[in-house]
Amino acid sequence: MATRISAEIDATHMPSDIAARIVDPKAYGEWNQLQADLTWLRKNMPLSVAQAEGYDPFWMVTKYDDIQEIGRQPGIFANNGARKTLIDRNFAGHVAKVEAEGKRAVNRSLLTMDAPVHMRYRLITAAQFSPKGIKMLEQDIREIAREAIDGMVGHEEIDFLNAVSHRYPLRVILSLLQLPRSDEDMLLEMTQRFFNPRDTEIAGIQTGNSIGATSNHDVVNEMYGYFAALIANRRANPTGDLASVIANSTIDGQPIAEADAVSYYMTIATAGHDTTASSTAGAARALAERPDQFAKVKADRSLIPSLVNEAIRWTSPVSHFMRTALSDYTLRGQTIRAGDWLMLCYPSANRDEDIFEDPFGFRVDRAPNPQMAFGYGAHVCLGQHLAKMEMAIFFEEFFNRVESIELAGEPKRVDSILVGGLKRLPVRYKLES
Repeated sequence: MATRISAEIDATHMPSDIAARIVDPKAYGEWNQLQADLTWLRKNMPLSVAQAEGYDPFWMVTKYDDIQEIGRQPGIFANNGARKTLIDRNFAGHVAKVEAEGKRAVNRSLLTMDAPVHMRYRLITAAQFSPKGIKMLEQDIREIAREAIDGMVGHEEIDFLNAVSHRYPLRVILSLLQLPRSDEDMLLEMTQRFFNPRDTEIAGIQTGNSIGATSNHDVVNEMYGYFAALIANRRANPTGDLASVIANSTIDGQPIAEADAVSYYMTIATAGHDTTASSTAGAARALAERPDQFAKVKADRSLIPSLVNEAIRWTSPVSHFMRTALSDYTLRGQTIRAGDWLMLCYPSANRDEDIFEDPFGFRVDRAPNPQMAFGYGAHVCLGQHLAKMEMAIFFEEFFNRVESIELAGEPKRVDSILVGGLKRLPVRYKLES
């Protein structure tokens, strides 16, 4: 469905320089200017239209309450498949081209589905990702966390992101899917290429403008082959692990299609560890920059759940999802027309001055903290309970053994519109003797 913005609302168009930055991956890598732009929009144009070269115009939703209002109404504001994330006008032609070359362009996943199909697929693993379901994983996750801290022994400086926080949640996913540890480096590299196709340092290529938020089709094909083999194995030899649950699930009485099962694995294996890694690294950076906040948690471990929640708010690793209006709707006195496209901006919602006191401060004891980094409504992140438990266990072990931590160089963010965060975090630290 092509999107359109009605001509009569031209007065709501945001400044062109801000609109250009909102669609520019490099702006997300630089971050501070982008946050200044979002702050200006919340104050002056909380609901406005972004018109950037190469993109259909879209409504920019910056306020916490507005994003919740939209999230409560999936029957009016739909994912609309591939248009769930920001894509340019040439995307359809680009998809046709890569499919003609025999490459897979779009994976159908929970993130792209709308009701009623979405809930049918969500229920496949709802029990495994419920608070009760993840409780039985606690001891295994703690052992993986201790191993991650063990990797800090014998060093005074490391790149915390790549040495620790990327590895730890990925190893949890490997354990959940019962995949060999020998596949760790390959899966990590594929995830980084998948989420960061426009970061030339990570992707290794310049893909130009005709792409979506995740459009490295070579890596999609690599991942498809890897997970299709896993499906075949678990169907022939089910083990009761999460991979077997997905491979042998049924939808409307029929076995799940291979492509849908592959997409399920891809979502778990990529978003399931990268977003947790980003939040964990973001917490480590904030603590390294704020010795007073480190000292608070060191003295009172009951603050760890609050630290985790603040880290998730602070980092907001998923920058946005797009929604398409299925019918006319009035928001903030403005009429959104059927067919209009909307960007739900989570980093903006999580800095909303009307919701969070001192929103740019990092407070390990922030309360209340209704962060919205996991989304809201029908599409709230299925793995949110697992992510919080992973981070809480990690920081319990971290504060048991780390005496102090500080930056050892300048952190660097990825150039990514969809899933953001750090790509380098040099730190210097001391461990307990």
